Amino acid sequence: MWDFRNRTAVVTGGGHGIGKCIADAFREAGARVFDIDLAEGCFYRGDLADRETLERFVQRVVGECGTVDFLINNAPPKSCGIAEATYDDFEYALRVGVTAPFYLAKLFLPYFSPGASIVNISSSRDRMSQPQTESYTAAKGGISALTHALAVSLAGRVRVNSISPGWIDTTGSTFAGPDAIQQPVGRVGTPADIASMVLYLCSDLGGFITGENICIDGGMTRQMIYHGDFGWTLSPKE
Repeated sequence: MWDFRNRTAVVTGGGHGIGKCIADAFREAGARVFDIDLAEGCFYRGDLADRETLERFVQRVVGECGTVDFLINNAPPKSCGIAEATYDDFEYALRVGVTAPFYLAKLFLPYFSPGASIVNISSSRDRMSQPQTESYTAAKGGISALTHALAVSLAGRVRVNSISPGWIDTTGSTFAGPDAIQQPVGRVGTPADIASMVLYLCSDLGGFITGENICIDGGMTRQMIYHGDFGWTLSPKE
């Protein structure tokens, strides 16, 4: 469906899960992919929280391809809550989840090709939370806001959008019963659900879209829940 031959895609967190699916989808579409992860097997192994790592990574990519068409900021930040998180834990999450995407966009800016696209992977947690998820939620809220700020600053040069995934299973498990039924679409999401939207936003079909955050969560964040309504029940902790 997609033809990205002679195009270059940079994917952070490309060694596993959603990031690997995105990187593989670009490869299948003919793109040359430069991915970075802490895991082995990617083009570059390194910690996105480290400034020098980001600079060396960009130098390597530009040295090999000259220009970049797509930057996908996918690497997930550390998740920890206010009860246990230290100052360093929280700062590290923000460096991976917000600072790195900003700095990569800045470093690649002179090398983006005409019609280039940045896609930031946020989360539906940018608008809703579970207890003890402050570092992850703050980072995802930050990258959602960073998206529309960059879209305005880079107007006419680079389109910038974000995607907020909901429950995306990266283990290949099959979910039935309440896990599936609670979601309006009737199933848990897959990495391919996210990768498909990334490629769409990077394609000419998405050429009139910038500054947007697209929530792909099976409708979960649109479903109002009240105790005793439509079979929903709450069992408070005693």
